[in-house]
Amino acid sequence: MMEKITVLGAGSWGTALAAVLAENGHDSLLWTRRKEQSDEINTHHTNRQYLPGTELPSNLQATHSLVEATEHSSVIVIGVPTKAIREVCKELNSLLKKRVLLIHISKGIEPDSLKRISEIIREEISEERIRDLVVLSGPSHAEEVVLKHPTTVTAACENLEMAEFVQDLFMNQYLRVYTNSDVIGVEIGGALKNVIGLAAGIVDGLGYGDNAKAALITRGLAEISRLGVKMGAQPLTFSGLTGLGDLIATCTSVHSRNWKAGSLLGKGHSLEEALEMVGMVVEGVRTTKAAQQLSLEYDVPMPITQALYKVLFEGQHPKDAVDKLMLRMKKQEMEELFF
Repeated sequence: MMEKITVLGAGSWGTALAAVLAENGHDSLLWTRRKEQSDEINTHHTNRQYLPGTELPSNLQATHSLVEATEHSSVIVIGVPTKAIREVCKELNSLLKKRVLLIHISKGIEPDSLKRISEIIREEISEERIRDLVVLSGPSHAEEVVLKHPTTVTAACENLEMAEFVQDLFMNQYLRVYTNSDVIGVEIGGALKNVIGLAAGIVDGLGYGDNAKAALITRGLAEISRLGVKMGAQPLTFSGLTGLGDLIATCTSVHSRNWKAGSLLGKGHSLEEALEMVGMVVEGVRTTKAAQQLSLEYDVPMPITQALYKVLFEGQHPKDAVDKLMLRMKKQEMEELFF
């Protein structure tokens, strides 16, 4: 059944999912603040800044009017960067005249407030305007999705009927969608994997090889799981797509912005230089600050996060941070698995 769907945010992932929805036969409208970007999508069917060399479906339309985007549909996908979520949701709340199903595809945690994305959305959009809220997350690089390479993601909602509705919207021969009721676990896994992705990039930038990165990914998963379970997530979620799966993709792929930024840091560039060279939002930087605060808030040991925080915000040299991790107090590997 064809649905009218609006995607807010014409970055790489928002554009890729808007293209999937259009190819699935839905009336897909992509919103961007920049008129020149919407004109390019409508006229040339390209988004060269974020997906160079990609031709978008001819039935995918774009707009720079949030009013038009809001009036277009009763299903809205929120795909703007984490730092813009509050601002966009405030605008959206003032424009909504009907109840809508919200789907968010962003991955991050807000520093200081320590809110997950779904919590920020519910704070800024009145409950009477929200039919339900679903999280779509998983190991999914936009660059591969637009090439129709096999990809799997998870639709998470406490109301599994809504998760299954979203599953039907997006699922096709190259994008497989699973469902999950553990919203907390899916959001925590999706956000914190960016922190470990930055650290993995640093390890590669330092030239430490596969042994070090395998250790980092494994211990990073333990770190994410410890915090997630303390926050109310289900342990098994972290062995799934939005835990281990997302972690592998982010820590090993050249498409990963977080890995790219970390690699540049490991090679000696400053944080400012690394972010400028990547040229797109690196969510892991902001999320590292939030993760460090969560570690203290929930009294959960997160040594990789702490080491990365010192590199990003306190000027510690990446090699010194890795050396200190290796010299930590000896412990049993499995003790934290007994949550």
